[in-house]
Amino acid sequence: MEKWKLLDSKYIVERPWATLRVDKLQMPNGHIKEEYYVLEYPTWVNMIGFTTDQQILFVKQYRHGAAKVLVELPAGVVEPGEEPAEGARREMLEETGYAFQSIEKICELYANPATSDNLTHTYLLKGGVRIQEQNLDDSEDIEVITLNVEQARDLLLSNKIGQSLHSAALFYTFQKLGLL
Repeated sequence: MEKWKLLDSKYIVERPWATLRVDKLQMPNGHIKEEYYVLEYPTWVNMIGFTTDQQILFVKQYRHGAAKVLVELPAGVVEPGEEPAEGARREMLEETGYAFQSIEKICELYANPATSDNLTHTYLLKGGVRIQEQNLDDSEDIEVITLNVEQARDLLLSNKIGQSLHSAALFYTFQKLGLL
């Protein structure tokens, strides 16, 4: 397999949460793709946080794209210049008020590598203790919920985690911990 050759690239929309470009590409067989659209997003982090009493932290929030309230993992954007693990700790503290004793990278996944460029890093955090209130952005409305392993596994296996990257992160983590 060879990488496609970039012949031209133009930005159509450049906003903090929606950047769209159109590329002109040449495939290895010589075929020219005049318009190939790519969404650019920042790097994301997803976190599976176990509290000291072995509860797993989840968040409940409205997601406008799906027009539904969903149960998800705490997650967020890695700030420019920030390491993904540092972003995971910061986002977890902001969204849930919990700090953790340990952090371990579980996996890296692309949301949709055909049309999006960002990578999502998933971390397992253990030893969580609530040390502060949530510190949410004006655009965030997040309810923190805790579930034991059995409840979380039941949600996952009954297809009640609607965010695909969060489902994948839970499958990887549960498999690694021998919980599936």
